[in-house]
Amino acid sequence: MMEHHGRIRRSVIAGTWYPGDAKTLRDEISRYLVMARPTGLPGELMGLIVPHAGYEFSGAVAAHAYKLLEGLSYEHVIVVSPVHRVYMGAFGVADADYYETPLGLVEIDSEMVDALSATIPLSRVERDGEHSLEIQLPFLQHVLGEFSLLPIMMGDQGLKSCRALADGLVRVIEGRRVLLVASTDLSHYHSYSTAVSLDAVVQRYVEEFDPEGLATSLAAGECEACGGGPTVSVMLAARSLGATAARVLQYANSGDVLGDRSQVVGYLAAGIFGPGA
Repeated sequence: MMEHHGRIRRSVIAGTWYPGDAKTLRDEISRYLVMARPTGLPGELMGLIVPHAGYEFSGAVAAHAYKLLEGLSYEHVIVVSPVHRVYMGAFGVADADYYETPLGLVEIDSEMVDALSATIPLSRVERDGEHSLEIQLPFLQHVLGEFSLLPIMMGDQGLKSCRALADGLVRVIEGRRVLLVASTDLSHYHSYSTAVSLDAVVQRYVEEFDPEGLATSLAAGECEACGGGPTVSVMLAARSLGATAARVLQYANSGDVLGDRSQVVGYLAAGIFGPGA
């Protein structure tokens, strides 16, 4: 193992939300990827929308998105997540040089962090317990191998914030090969049938590649997504960079996994594509 000098953001969910042992973790991710149905790419893959529950709940759904990365490489990955616990202002970034998971260290791209913080108010957060960002990293490490990371946590998910973040990301990304990842779950703790109908609204706006429509619908309470802001921001940024379409790859909710249909959480996997393959 190479020696790394720098501040490491230690894992806060290894051993609980996903396996804490590297071999078990790789085996579990591989199993999900093998089970996921392969889909042809309708164009160049520019972004993913993925769930962020524990792997036993949403790993099989997430794998439908991460499977698209097999055989591809990206120098940089931008993961945009919501904030669940720690207040950090409109936008936060881990105040560290690396994220740690059982699969090793992921380098935070300090150049991209600095470039983004010149365009939006980015708080540097020392101790974030944010699971929704970290949970994406083992999948990315497993499928992509090496990449540098721009991790953004959204404290304010209003459309104005989404537009500001998207504009900032576009400026930071220009000229680089970057994958955008939005981390979101859908409706929370409704009955199975209510969840399916609420989550169908999100799916429709994703399929229509309509981030403004999604933001308006979320604000009106017609649908729910705890990472609605990240999803809208990533769609807006991808569209500015030339993306033309999004496709829902898989939907399920915790009722499908656990069998308890009284209070469920919805999970979506989607890809965002540009022209050409």
